Amino acid sequence: MSAPPDSPWPRLARLPLVVEGYGLERLETPRWAGVERSTTMIRLRGAGTDGLGEEITAFAEEQEALHAAGPSLPLAGEWTLEGFCAHLATLEQWPAPPRWEPARLWRNWAYESAALDLALRQTGRALHEVVGIEPRPVRFVNSLGLGEEPSTDTIHRRLTRYPGLRFKLDAVPAWTPALMAELAATGAVETIDFKGQYGLEVEDDDALVAMYDHVLAAFPDVILEDPHDRPEIATRLAPHVDRVSYDAPIHAAEDIGATPLPVRIVNVKPSRIGGLRALLELYAHCERDGLRMYGGGMGELGVARGQIQLLASLFHADAPNDVAPTAFNALDPPEGLPSSPLPPRPEPTGFRWTL
Repeated sequence: MSAPPDSPWPRLARLPLVVEGYGLERLETPRWAGVERSTTMIRLRGAGTDGLGEEITAFAEEQEALHAAGPSLPLAGEWTLEGFCAHLATLEQWPAPPRWEPARLWRNWAYESAALDLALRQTGRALHEVVGIEPRPVRFVNSLGLGEEPSTDTIHRRLTRYPGLRFKLDAVPAWTPALMAELAATGAVETIDFKGQYGLEVEDDDALVAMYDHVLAAFPDVILEDPHDRPEIATRLAPHVDRVSYDAPIHAAEDIGATPLPVRIVNVKPSRIGGLRALLELYAHCERDGLRMYGGGMGELGVARGQIQLLASLFHADAPNDVAPTAFNALDPPEGLPSSPLPPRPEPTGFRWTL
């Protein structure tokens, strides 16, 4: 299948790429984060420079297996970017099958994003120059839950330090109408994420449906992400379909027509899409069909956080992007973090954003 004519992919596909080898480097959460997490930076090398990507698999044993196997994939050669991606698709990237099948896309994205970075750096160009789009300031939200015993304390603490901060919040049935009213009164909530497309067990059906009633009453304007696929919930959301968004089911442009409710808004997570071509075709599809987009992260700690900020600056800058600087994920974010919107900071060459 050929790429749609408005996709930037053909301009990237023919970039020359020389790969001589690669390495794997651990990234760890800093001490202030309060949550232990590690990712792996993939460093492709060739023609005197390097290209970086980040593997964000959530399970420690899968990261351990990746490092134990080492840089064992046959990636060396002279390619075009398209040829490298096609070769990569023929390789088994996992020493053992992942717990979650979508993790295959996450790992593939790490290698492809490193290859894009390397190809651009070898040609001495930046991503925005090749695709012909000027980077813009990136508006972002802070994405978080409110704990097992939900409280607005963390929201108020963050707003005290960063009055302009806005939020994407994970709703749970334990939210009370009073808590929602308090959140709504801040004027700082832009997205409510129901986590309804992950197949998670629902313990109390009545409480789940009541949660939707209370959210719809308290938040008449926010984006409603990944609602549960239930008839009684679809009925409640029908008058609000223009602000329903999907995230978890979206892996390619073809998925947009298969969501439980009609799609008007899409949360585009590059690592979830898993490949450069599919990502750029999804952007083109949304632009062509007039769909709203915002971007999201998957727990990136290093270079990939900057890469999703860079993509947001090119394709959906003025949106409630879940691409806040990593430090906002801390239990108690430190002082002195950058505010939204982030000024454009693409590096002079490559697929990188100055962190």
